[in-house]
Amino acid sequence: MPRKRREISTTDARNIWLHAQRLDEAEPFGAGPEATRLAVEHLGYVQIDTINVIERSHHHILYTRIPKYLREDLQRAQSDDKSVFEYWTHALSYVPTRDIRLYLGMMKRGEARPNRWYPGVTDKDIRKVMRRIRKEGPITIRDIDDDVLVEKEHLWASRKPSKRALQLLFYRGVLAISAREGMLKTYDRMERHFGWEKRPRPASENQFAEYVLDRALTAQGIISLDSACHLDAPRKPAVRKIIERRVRVKKLVPVAIEGAGRAEHWATPEALDATPAPERPLIHILSPFDPLVIQRKRLALFFGYDHKFEAYLPKEKRVFGYFSLPVLAGDEIVAVLDLKTDRAAGKLLVQQWSWVGGGEAGRHKEAIKEELERFERFQLG
Repeated sequence: MPRKRREISTTDARNIWLHAQRLDEAEPFGAGPEATRLAVEHLGYVQIDTINVIERSHHHILYTRIPKYLREDLQRAQSDDKSVFEYWTHALSYVPTRDIRLYLGMMKRGEARPNRWYPGVTDKDIRKVMRRIRKEGPITIRDIDDDVLVEKEHLWASRKPSKRALQLLFYRGVLAISAREGMLKTYDRMERHFGWEKRPRPASENQFAEYVLDRALTAQGIISLDSACHLDAPRKPAVRKIIERRVRVKKLVPVAIEGAGRAEHWATPEALDATPAPERPLIHILSPFDPLVIQRKRLALFFGYDHKFEAYLPKEKRVFGYFSLPVLAGDEIVAVLDLKTDRAAGKLLVQQWSWVGGGEAGRHKEAIKEELERFERFQLG
C-alpha cells in the first residue's frame, strides 16, 4: 500500500531548500581555502561556465556562500590540495575529490555525454598528446603549436586535433585538468596529478545512482526524480527504485507540496522536522547557473518565479536583460538585475533593474544596493 504523502506549505518547502543550499546563513562554510572544499562537498558540484559578462559562474556560486572567498582558494583546492577536480555532471563542474571513485565508474562506462562530440579523434592524435605529456609533464593546448587545423564537427568543437584529443582523454578519465587559468586548462595524467600508485576501484552503476540520490538530498532537502536526475533521464529508473526502497524502510517520506498537484517529492524525516527559516533576510545576487536557479521548473514551483536566461534571445525579445541575475531576499526572489562588469572603467554596471514577486523599492532597494557594492568589490578584486 502506498505510503501517505506528508503535506507541507510552499514556504516550508522553500526554507528547507534554502537551508540545504546554505543560503540562510551568513558564513555557512567559514572562510579560507578549506571553505571552498567544504562548499563543493556539500553542494555536490559547482558548475563551470565560460560566460564572463560578470565573474564566471564557478567563482560566483562559491562567493555567494563564502563572503570572504578568493579565486586563489579554488585554484589551491584544485591544483595544490587536490580536494576538488573537474568533471561532467549535467555540465562541466567542480566536484569533490572524496567522491572520485563514483566518477571513475562513470568514466569507465563512457557515460559523460561530451564523449559523443569527438568522433573525429584518431589514434594518432591520442598518441601524439600522450607522448608529449609523458615526456614533458602537464601541458595546455597553447603548448601544442604544430597542429593542422580541421573543420569543426559541431558548434563547440575545436579546429585543433590535439585539443579534441585532450578533451576526449579527459572525459575518458585518462587525463585530469590539473590547473585552470580562466578558460585555459592544463592537462596531466590522472595518476600523476593525484599521486596514485594504483587507481581507486571504480564504483558500480548502482553505487552511482545511490550517490546521485544522496547528493540531491543533501543539497536540495526536498527532491523530485527530475531534480535528483537533472538532465540525466537514463538514470531515473535506478534512482526511483532506491527511493521506493527507502520509503518502505521509512528513510524517506513522500511529500505533497502546496500547489504542486500530483508531482512527486520526497525528503528525509530529519529535513521535514527541522523546517528552518532564515534568522534575518540575507540578500544574495545569484548566478543564473547557481544550483538554486539552474532547475527552472523547480525554481518556479518553490519561489513562484520563472527565470529566463535571455543571453541567447534577440534583444527585442528580452524582458529582464542579456545576463539577468535573480536577487534573493530572505526566502523571496524580489528583483532581477542585468549586470555587466566594465573592467577597464573599474565599475559594475546595472543595465536594468526589474522588481518581481513582492519586491519593491521601499522594502528592498537599500539592502540590495549595499549588496551590489560588496558584489562590485568582488568583481573587480
